[in-house]
Amino acid sequence: MELHLTPRLKQRSAAAACERYVDRLPVSPEQRRDLLADTALHEGIVIKGDATGDDPGVRSLQKALSNGDGAASPAGAAYGSIERRLQLAYGEPKVGGEPLIERRADGTVHVATGPEPKRASMVPRPWPPHLVAAFVRNGVRKLFGKPPVPETWDTLHDGPDAEGKWHPAGAHRRWVLLLLVIVQTMMATYFMSTVLPYKGNDTLEMITLGLFTVLFSWVSAGFWTAMMGFLVLAKGGDRHLISRSASGNAPIAREARTAVIMPICNEDVTRVFAGLRATYESLERTGELAHFDFFVLSDSGNPDLRTAETDAWMETCRAVNGFGRIFYRWRRHRVKRKTGNVADFCRRWGSKYRYMVVLDADSVMSGDCLATLVRLMEANPGAGIIQTAPLATGRETMYARVQQFATRVYGPLFTAGLHYWQLGESHYWGHNAIIRIKPFMEHCALAPLPGKGPLAGEILSHDFVEAALMRRAGWGVWIAYDLPGSFEELPPNLLDEVKRDRRWCQGNLMNFRLWMKQGFHAVHRAVFLTGVMAYLSAPLWFLFLLLSTAMLAKHALVPPEYFSQPYQFYPNWPEWHPEKALALFSATATLLFLPKLFGVVLLMKQARRYGGALRLMLSMLIEVVISALLAPVRMLFHTQFVLAAYIGWGISWKSPPREDAETSWGEAVRRHGWHTVLGLGWGALVYWLDPGFVWWLLPIVGALALSIPLSVWLSRVSLGRATRRAGLFVIPEEIEPPREIVDTQRHVAEAGDTPGFVDAVVDPVTNALMCATATTRVVQPASTQRQHAVLVQQALTNGPGNLSAKQKLLLLNDPLALSRLHEAVWSSPLADDGWKATRALLRRAANVVPLRPRGSAAA
Repeated sequence: MELHLTPRLKQRSAAAACERYVDRLPVSPEQRRDLLADTALHEGIVIKGDATGDDPGVRSLQKALSNGDGAASPAGAAYGSIERRLQLAYGEPKVGGEPLIERRADGTVHVATGPEPKRASMVPRPWPPHLVAAFVRNGVRKLFGKPPVPETWDTLHDGPDAEGKWHPAGAHRRWVLLLLVIVQTMMATYFMSTVLPYKGNDTLEMITLGLFTVLFSWVSAGFWTAMMGFLVLAKGGDRHLISRSASGNAPIAREARTAVIMPICNEDVTRVFAGLRATYESLERTGELAHFDFFVLSDSGNPDLRTAETDAWMETCRAVNGFGRIFYRWRRHRVKRKTGNVADFCRRWGSKYRYMVVLDADSVMSGDCLATLVRLMEANPGAGIIQTAPLATGRETMYARVQQFATRVYGPLFTAGLHYWQLGESHYWGHNAIIRIKPFMEHCALAPLPGKGPLAGEILSHDFVEAALMRRAGWGVWIAYDLPGSFEELPPNLLDEVKRDRRWCQGNLMNFRLWMKQGFHAVHRAVFLTGVMAYLSAPLWFLFLLLSTAMLAKHALVPPEYFSQPYQFYPNWPEWHPEKALALFSATATLLFLPKLFGVVLLMKQARRYGGALRLMLSMLIEVVISALLAPVRMLFHTQFVLAAYIGWGISWKSPPREDAETSWGEAVRRHGWHTVLGLGWGALVYWLDPGFVWWLLPIVGALALSIPLSVWLSRVSLGRATRRAGLFVIPEEIEPPREIVDTQRHVAEAGDTPGFVDAVVDPVTNALMCATATTRVVQPASTQRQHAVLVQQALTNGPGNLSAKQKLLLLNDPLALSRLHEAVWSSPLADDGWKATRALLRRAANVVPLRPRGSAAA
C-alpha cells in the first residue's frame, strides 16, 4: 500500500529540513529567523511541491542564501549559495588585502588554497643506458692518462664547493677508516680460519670464510663509525661542524625566502595538521615567520581524506591566521610519488624561494631550528643540503619506546661518526632538512633507471640519489647532527617497521645500479654500498648460518677426508676448538655491544633525564636482549625482501601508520608462522646432528621460535606505559617534552571528527568549501556535462556506499556536479537512505543559539 503525505506533513518535513540546514550555518538567532522567513515556511505558509515531487524548501533556502542570483543560473541555487555559505561559516578573511573567498568575473566562487604560480623548469636528464660499460671504459682511459668521455652533465657543475677547505681532512679520515676496517677484518678472518676444522681448506669452509669476511667488515665499519662519534662527542664536537658557522640571532635577509613543504599521501589528517600547526606557532614565536611559507602537498587518493585535508587546511589557517602563508595543494595525478610531488612544487613555486625545508607527515620542527637552518645556509653559500638528525618521540608502544630509547642514546654516536668521515659529502634522509632550491631544480630531477625488470624504472629511494647529484654538481651536503628542535615518529611495531623496510630495500637495491655512475664522489658511492649492505647483509648472514649447519651435518654424517689434495703426504686432521670459537664470538659481540656502552657513558652526567643512572643501565641491557631476539626475525624478513626485489614481486607504497597500532595475534601468526616453524625445525635438526651445537645456535632458533608472542607483546601500548611508569626506556623528550611536541599532542586531542566525502555532499559548509576549492572549470563540454549529470543521478539514488573512489574524487573535483548533488540530497525524494541518514546526524554549528518561541519570556 502506498502512503501519501498530506500537505501539512509535507510542510512540516520541509520546515524541519530547512531548520536542520540552517542549524549547520554559524549564524545568529536573528539571521536564522530571517533565513527561515525568506523560505516562506517559517510563518506556516504551505508550499506545494513541483511536478517531480521534489521538496522545494531547501532549494528556496539556497535561493535566499544566494540573494536570488542562483535561481535562474543553470548551475542551480546550491551553486549560487556557495559564497554566502562560506561567508557565514568563515567570515571574510583577507590575503594581502584581497578577499580569500573570491567571486570571479564568470560568476564562479573560488577559494585559493595556493599562491599564484611562478613556473620554472625542472627537467630530469636520462641516465646513460650502459652504466657498467661506461664505468669500465672511463676506468681504462684513466689508466692510460686520458680524460673520461664527457657527459652532458659535466657542463653543469656550477657549485662553489667542488673542493671545500674540509676536503683534505675528509680524505685523510676516510683512508684511516679504510685501513682500520681492513686490518681488523684481516685479523678476524685469520682467527676464524683457525676455528674451522679444516682451517679453510675445504670448499664449504672457503665459502663460509668469504661470507664471514664480508659480514665482519660490515660490523667493523659500524664499530669504527661509532667509535669516532664517541671520541668527537667526548671532546665537544668536530672542528668542521657546520652548525658552528652561523651566529645565533643574526638577521635573516629578506631575499632568503624559505618554503616549508610537507608532501603527504593518505595520512592521518589530524596528526599532519597538528604537527604543522605546532611548527608554525613555534616559528611565529621566534619573530622570523615573515621569511617562511608553508605548503601541504597532497597526493591522497582517498576521497574521505581529500575532504578532511581541505577542511583541516581551512581550520588551521583560521586558528593561526595563516591565510596567505599556509597553503594546500592536491595533485589530481599522482606521478612519481613523493619525488614527483616535490618536483611539482618546484616547477610551480620553487623560483619564488631560495630554500625549502622538507618535512615528513610525522615531522615536527621548532622555529629556532628552522631559522638556524636558514642562517646556516646563508653563512655557507656552498652548502646545497643541510640535514638535521631528528629525534624520535611521541610513541607509547613497547616496541617504539625501545627504539626511541636506542636512537636517543646510541644514535648520536653514529650520526657524529658519519659526519666525521663524510663531512660535506654526507647523507640526506629525505626529510627534516633544508635544500637550496636553485641547484636542486637544476641537478636533482630524477629520471627513471633504464632497462626492464624489478630494478629499473622509477627511483624509489630518492634521497640518497639527490644527495649524490647535489654533491656531483659541486654543492656540499652536510649533517647538522647537533642542531636541536627536529623531531619525527617511529613505526609502532615490528611488522610496520618491516613493511617500511621492504620499500627501502628495493629502493636501495635500485640505487646501487648508480654506483658506477660517472662523476659521483667516492663517499656517495660508499653511501650506495652501505644502503645495499643494510639489507643484503641479512641473506649473507642467513647463508652463513646455513653453511655452518651444513658443515656440522657433513662433520656428523660424512667420514672425514684426510687426503683432499693429489700427492698429499700428510693427512688433514679435522680439529674443532670450542675455546677459539667462543673467543671469536665474544670479540664480535663486543664490537656490537661497545657502541651502546659508549652511548650510555656519554650520558652519565645527565642520567637524570633518562630516569637515573641505574635505570639507564638497566634499560640498555634490556634493549640489548630485545635487539638480539629481533635480529634473527629481521634477518629472515630482509632476506625475503631482497629475494622479492630480484624476483620482481611488486610492492605497494603505502603511508605508515601515524598512531600506536598494535599487532593482533592473527596477523602475527600469518607473518611469523613460518619463522616459528623454521626455528623449531632448524633447532631439532641441529640437536639430532650434534646436541652440543644447539647452544651455539640457540640465540637464532630460539628467537625465531618466539617470534609470534614477541611481536605481539612488543606492540602493546599497555606494556610501553608500564615501562614508562617504571622509569625504563625514558628519554628527555618524555620527562621534559619540548613545547612543539606538547602543542602537537594538544592539537590532536582537541581536534574534532574529520569530515569525509559524505559530508562534502551533505553538509552545507563542507560542501561549499569543497566546491570553492575544486580546480575543474565550471564551463564544461556538453559531453562532460552529460556524463556528470548521469553520475549525479546515480550517486543520488544509489547512495555513497555504491560509489567507487574514482567516482567520488570526480565529484569532489567538479563544483557544478557536487553542488547539484548537494541540492538533490536535500530536496529530492529519490535520495538514498544513506544521504538522509547523514542529514539527520548533522550537528548544530558550535556558535548557534537555539531560537526561543516568539513571545516567550527570557530566562
